Amino acid sequence: MKNFAQLFLSLDETNKTNEKIKVLKDYFNTVPDTDKMHMLALFSGRRPKRQINSTLVRNWAIEASNIPAWLFEESYHVVGDLAETMSLLMPQNRGSSSKTLTEWIAEINNLSDKTEEEKKLWLMDSWAMLDSSERFVFNKLLTGSFRVGVSQSLVIKALSDITGIEPPVLTHRIMGSWMPENYTYEQLVQEQSPADDISRPYPFFLAYPIQETSEKQKSADELGMALGEPRDWQAEWKWDGIRSQLIKRNGEIFIWSRGEDLATEKFPELHPFLQALPDGTVLDGELLSFQNGLPMPFNVLQTRIGRKNLSRKILEESPVAVIAYDCLEHMGEDIRHKPQSERRQILEELQAATPFPDFFNISALIPFASWDELGRTREQSRAMIAEGIMLKRKSATYQVGRKRGDWWKWKIDPLSVDAVMIYAQKGHGRRADLYTDYTFAVWDGDKLVPFAKAYSGLTDAEINKVDYFVKRNTLEKFGPVRTVKPELVFEIGFEGINKSTRHKSGIALRFPRILRWRHDKPKEEADTIESLRALLGK
Repeated sequence: MKNFAQLFLSLDETNKTNEKIKVLKDYFNTVPDTDKMHMLALFSGRRPKRQINSTLVRNWAIEASNIPAWLFEESYHVVGDLAETMSLLMPQNRGSSSKTLTEWIAEINNLSDKTEEEKKLWLMDSWAMLDSSERFVFNKLLTGSFRVGVSQSLVIKALSDITGIEPPVLTHRIMGSWMPENYTYEQLVQEQSPADDISRPYPFFLAYPIQETSEKQKSADELGMALGEPRDWQAEWKWDGIRSQLIKRNGEIFIWSRGEDLATEKFPELHPFLQALPDGTVLDGELLSFQNGLPMPFNVLQTRIGRKNLSRKILEESPVAVIAYDCLEHMGEDIRHKPQSERRQILEELQAATPFPDFFNISALIPFASWDELGRTREQSRAMIAEGIMLKRKSATYQVGRKRGDWWKWKIDPLSVDAVMIYAQKGHGRRADLYTDYTFAVWDGDKLVPFAKAYSGLTDAEINKVDYFVKRNTLEKFGPVRTVKPELVFEIGFEGINKSTRHKSGIALRFPRILRWRHDKPKEEADTIESLRALLGK
């Protein structure tokens, strides 16, 4: 655990890519193979299941800290992170545990059949044998809140440098449903055929944004200068659904989301179409709710996301189909190395042969002879229930991760309103001492009605200025939340807007974010609830 705690803290202390890679390589070169695989599992989102609920952990931490509950809660509100609060408040231990990361995770997993009293005794003993830094990371693992500020691509780069295996190959090998208990480091680095696990998806190819806001808007002429001749590109709508890979291998079917969640059972209506595919087929596409052959807004699909039981009513109200836009494996052959145009032809042949055309759609190509013409077509995106346009070079291979050059997303400008900040809350991790999470409101007559929260969009310098304002203009405190003087105005961007019975405003936004701080606008000139309803009507 000591090595893993040091890895976590060292990565948290630097923003320099080369230093992070060095820290990762040092860890790989130091720890046993089992710890390497547990580290890879944790860094790719495979956290151990929480075995003790947070209320019990908190109560036992208060007991171990020997302080009043109110003082613990106040400390938590200041620190902003439960795992860190617990590690700071407990008596300092000069010793260090000799147990490895693998051993600690095994003990956590073995708690499932323990009584509450046995869990308490184990936890108290564990805290007592760990130093402050180890205890902090241990608490993160125990509470299921482990996050680390390093991308998977950096971990893969470090591992590639050590093993000599190309990053795309390693990226593929850590995809899928493996766990460190059933996938060894030796298998990872010596495996010759990544397809041994028939369920394993391929790493997703991600498009690079052409622009994010209207302030960075590219004209059609600029686009032409950057990308060249239109005939070298194919254009499709950018659909707003769940990016997925759909797999048929050895008679079995699998549906993976981009977040590496196995979602096969979540979409039973797609099973017949997948079973009808030729063996050895992997499709890349978007899952959307469909009605009368047309895609529906994302909020319709959202009603069934996360539900354990899919009732007949849910299936009827949110029917799902796929819009496929690429084929990655055909007749058991990995065809990602083939040009986009060839993969597209294979995809069209598969779709033409399906007996389930209502469930197996194909992303239609948008004809265009010039960038100006495509720009005009792009303006119709919202009417198509799309986020914009995808541009794909016809000669491009299917690559790994977000690469600049061959796949571009040309999104429409976000919808936006000017809103007043009325609540603020401290962030987490590196920003646990700064107010970074904000709630915004618009006018309803002479009252401000909250309608959205946003956590991103400001620079570090702007965050520091907002934090300074919040600390000097707090009107009320509700636990970690601060009601602030309604004075600061921000432009809030969002991708979509829908009715909501869960929100006081009656409105829910899709992907709200801060576009800019409106220093030029007084609070009285912020938008109204009628402005949002007008957007909803459109």
